[in-house]
Amino acid sequence: MKILPFRAAIAAAALIAIAPASYAKDADAPVTEAELADHIRILSSDAFEGRGPGTEGEDRTIAYIVGEWAKAGLEPVPGSATPWLQGVPLVETQATGGSATFKAGGGDLAFDDDGIVLTGRDASVSLADVPVVFVGYGIDGAGRVNADVKGKLAIMLFDAAPFGKDLPRYRERRQMLADAGAAGVLVIATDAVPWWQLREAASRTTTRLASAKAGASVTGFLSPEAADALFKRAGRDGAALGAAAKAAGYKGALLPVTADITATATVRAYQSNNIIAKLPGAKPDGKAVLFLGHWDHLGICAPDDPKDRICNGAVDNASGIAVLIAVAKRLAGGARPDRDIYFMATTSEEKGLLGAHWFADYPVVPLSDITVALNIDTIAISPRGTPVATIGRGKPAYDAMVRAVAGELGRKIDDDGEADPFIQRQDGWALGAKGVTSLMVGGSFSDMALLEKFLGSDYHEPADEFSDKVPLGGAAEDADLHVALGRAFADTQRWPGKAK
Repeated sequence: MKILPFRAAIAAAALIAIAPASYAKDADAPVTEAELADHIRILSSDAFEGRGPGTEGEDRTIAYIVGEWAKAGLEPVPGSATPWLQGVPLVETQATGGSATFKAGGGDLAFDDDGIVLTGRDASVSLADVPVVFVGYGIDGAGRVNADVKGKLAIMLFDAAPFGKDLPRYRERRQMLADAGAAGVLVIATDAVPWWQLREAASRTTTRLASAKAGASVTGFLSPEAADALFKRAGRDGAALGAAAKAAGYKGALLPVTADITATATVRAYQSNNIIAKLPGAKPDGKAVLFLGHWDHLGICAPDDPKDRICNGAVDNASGIAVLIAVAKRLAGGARPDRDIYFMATTSEEKGLLGAHWFADYPVVPLSDITVALNIDTIAISPRGTPVATIGRGKPAYDAMVRAVAGELGRKIDDDGEADPFIQRQDGWALGAKGVTSLMVGGSFSDMALLEKFLGSDYHEPADEFSDKVPLGGAAEDADLHVALGRAFADTQRWPGKAK
């Protein structure tokens, strides 16, 4: 495939968009596996270098998606500073070194990288004689910071709190502790994630929105063994502390320990982009449907591997972008829906839903106008005939619409709730936090055995490449479902746009 220069591709796409969309017969043509395969094969090819934000792979990804959406008949969002694009300013930090010495029991205790990983917020950080407090999960049953951490090093458990419902995940809890004044936050790794794997992940670059709240001066991870050794030196039993922290009213424990910590890092500011397009409705009523899915992946994730240095992200999430392109083609090429429909390919989902959070903070369409957001991610998992699960379910009118539309296509609904824990791991979470009803609908999160097989093998590895082993039957079936859902939610008669 010939890759057009980025600016030329955008200009060409804009010219294509001027032409009116062609109208097909009333019934939307089914999405084929071959159609999805063509898009996935291109987007996950080595030419796109794993679609890393801020790289040439991003430019190529933008050119491809804009070109396909323009050919389908979509338009850039009116009034955008850069047609088709919403700039997302990011800051990347790469840890280059660090040390931590804990003073307890009349002596010093230091760990090497087998026990601790440190990342400084700035190019150089130094903390001396900082008090240390164990905060358990960092929050109480109401989701509030549970201890006095101001000026202290907070040590927090990685695992989800065993009390309450929909409580913040560890990244959010870590930020809450920083907001409460913690000088540093160390997270005790869970036994469920191998330490070497977590250490490797933590040593990679970290990325945040330029607008994000400042985190703690130093963050990092302690291995379970290192944490136990520290507690023992402080005269405390790690198991007993962990057990006490399971109570919703736990208030933390100030340890007879102080810490000296240094950390160095390289810091780089750059801009990535969300890609946003509009399909104007035939009878706009002030409400809109939003389709979204993340275009990014991990880029060149193993630069020193002579065999394969690229994480291509075929399933996660070239498959979702392929479906967005196919859905756009049907909705723009068939009978024009009543309402406006927006399509957004987000950046930096892999770095913490950053593109989606930026859109939620700076929407190009008022969030109150979005009657539903339909997120598409990691969709090439299941075969045809897999029941439909919904992440974000629980609003009766929306659940009823999904059930009705799926039923019209002969699809069964999976109500077992196994998919519910994934709600915070996808872009819809960022929009839901701002009051937008966000759903992820389809078969990929219905068959947990198939999903867990992928998550335990090719997921976030160079092996997530396109091949005949990638199941596309369920993805094509789910694409048809999204076409139907788009038509249903954009129908002013069938969906009033104010349901709860």
